[in-house]
Order: sequence, then C-alpha cells, then structure tokens
Amino acid sequence: MDHDPIFKEFTQFLSSFSSYIVHRLKRAGFNFEKIKDVVVDALLARRGANTSFFIHASIVVLAVSVLAGGGVFSSTSVVSGSFPGVPVNPLVAGASTNNQDSGVISSSITPVTIISDKPRDKILDYEVKVGDTVSSIAEEYGVSESTIQWANDLSSTSQLKQGQKLKILPVSGVSHKVASGDTIYSVAKKYQANAQAIIDFPFNDVGNDFQLSTGSVLIVPDGAPPEKPKPAPTQYLASGQNVPIDNLGSSQFIWPANGGISQYFSWYHPGIDISNLGGGPIRASDSGTVTMAGWPDNYGYGNRVIVDHGNGFTTLYAHMSSIYVSPGQRVSKGDVLGAMGSTGRSTGVHVHLEIRKNGGALNPLSLLGK
Repeated sequence: MDHDPIFKEFTQFLSSFSSYIVHRLKRAGFNFEKIKDVVVDALLARRGANTSFFIHASIVVLAVSVLAGGGVFSSTSVVSGSFPGVPVNPLVAGASTNNQDSGVISSSITPVTIISDKPRDKILDYEVKVGDTVSSIAEEYGVSESTIQWANDLSSTSQLKQGQKLKILPVSGVSHKVASGDTIYSVAKKYQANAQAIIDFPFNDVGNDFQLSTGSVLIVPDGAPPEKPKPAPTQYLASGQNVPIDNLGSSQFIWPANGGISQYFSWYHPGIDISNLGGGPIRASDSGTVTMAGWPDNYGYGNRVIVDHGNGFTTLYAHMSSIYVSPGQRVSKGDVLGAMGSTGRSTGVHVHLEIRKNGGALNPLSLLGK
C-alpha cells in the first residue's frame, strides 16, 4: 500500500497549521500592544487619582500573602533565618515556641522588676520589720543614725516596734517645712548648715533668686537640730610654694585656698567648698594647662578655671571674683589662678573645688595634702 500521498498531505497540513499559529500569535501580540498602550495612557492620565487605590491594594495583597503563608508566630526567628549569625532574643523565641499553634505570644514569662539606683528625691515612709534597728535601717538607706532619730523624734535608747512607721530622708541631715518669712540663710542658720548645700541639693524647690515656697519641704544636708550645734570646721592653709612646670602633674595636690570646709563631697555635690569671708587668692593644686577660664554659661559655677594636669586628672575652681589666667596657659603648682568670690549660684564667698580622674569626680579630701 502506497503511503506517500497520505504523508505528503500530512506534511502540507502541518506547514499550513504552523503558518496559521504564527499568524494568530503575531496578531495577538499586535492587539496586546495596542491595549497596553491604551491602559498605560489612561493610568498616566489618572496617576494621582489612582495612587491611593494601588497603595491600598498592595497592602491588602501583602496582608493576604502573610496570613496565607503562615509561620509568623513559628519558633523560627525571621531575623536569624534571613541573617545567619544574628542572635535570637531568647524571650521572643521562647514565647513563640510555646504557642506556635495558637499564634499568640506567651505571657508565661516571669517579669523582672529592676530597682532604680538613682538617688531618692523624697522622704520615704518605712515600716519597721522584725529585727530592724536604727543602725540597720540607717545602713540600708545610706544615712546617719542621727538622721533617722531626728526625723522620728527618737532617742538613742528608743526601741523600734514591728509595724512602726518611720520617715527616712534621702541624705543625712534634717528636713524643714518652709514657713512665711523663711530664707535660705535663716534655714541654714537654724540647723547649723551650709546655705550652699541646701541650694545644691537637686530636689529642693529653690528658684534662681533663692526664693522659697511657703509650705514646701526642704532637705537640709548635714543639718542638725538647733540644740545640737556642729563643731567648727577645721582650717586649712593653701601652699604658696611654686614648683617648676613639667609635662605632667604630680598627682599630689595642694590646698588651693585658705579657709574652712563649708560643704563636703557627696553624690549631688561633686567637690568641696572652701570658704573664707575675707576672700583671698586661689592657687593651682597641681601643674598643668588651663583649658577653661571664664563664665561661659552665665550661671552655675560662675567664674571658673579648669586645669588639665595631663595625667588623666583635671581640677576645677569655681565662683571666682576675678580670673588671672587664660586658656592654653601653662601653670605650676601653687600659681595664683584668680581670687575667691561668690559668682554664679553661690550664697557666699568660697571656692568650689573639684578633682576628676578621667572625667569621674573624686573626693578632694582623699587627694589633698594634709
């Protein structure tokens, strides 16, 4: 049987069918281009009006994709999966693992309360517990035993009782409720305290003009009731002997001025105050370079001088009436930097001395020569 005619016809059919398909594809492509041009022109003409629609549509599509894809609350961290090497937060990972089926983050994690170590700004109400003594409470809150006794009308022989309420001041000293006519100076005199210390305590309500609000409560640091006067302050003499300038300070500091200590170092007073009603010169406690000399902020320390001793130590001398040096000047230990005064936030003639090591304030009394 001769199959050649059939094969020839089938070949012609395939050729014709292929030509037809190519023709239809070309026409479809041509029509698609025309439709695309029309759509693009329409969208460009109304691109401002359609912006909101496309934004909303995109958000909907994204939300549907996330919900459909799942795995949002699975135990596998998205961050660790996408960025290998990045640690996973154990709290989040643990919460996710516990409830990956429900899609709810677990609330079974035990919360931890972090107690602030910031200084207290208010008088604390304390309830006495079994075994408490005035001494143990004073040690716990960092105040003197006398402070607790004065605030609660206790004597040295008073016995505490469980459940007894005590007032605990934020620092050693006394509290004072401001009455009409009170001034910083009258309060300081009443409690044999330093007016500057009352002003410097950061939580006392004292205005820049030192006016007091009637009814407010002042904390009087290191104050004492009138019947217990404080001993007279020890007098110190500044050294007048100059030493040659060298590249670094000696780290052995001398007293910068003559006078008595009117305020000691504390967490809110990062230095000591040396007062002298007659004023007098202020000398460099060690050799170094002057980095500041003036009153740049018209407030606070008043006229001040800062000396960098080149070994990590710096000293600051504040409230000067006059300054005799300038920034960049090299000074020797004992050189006169200026005169004692009462500029800035000050209640009387004194010098405020700070000694810092790598920026941290140190108690000058632990470094000054005897």
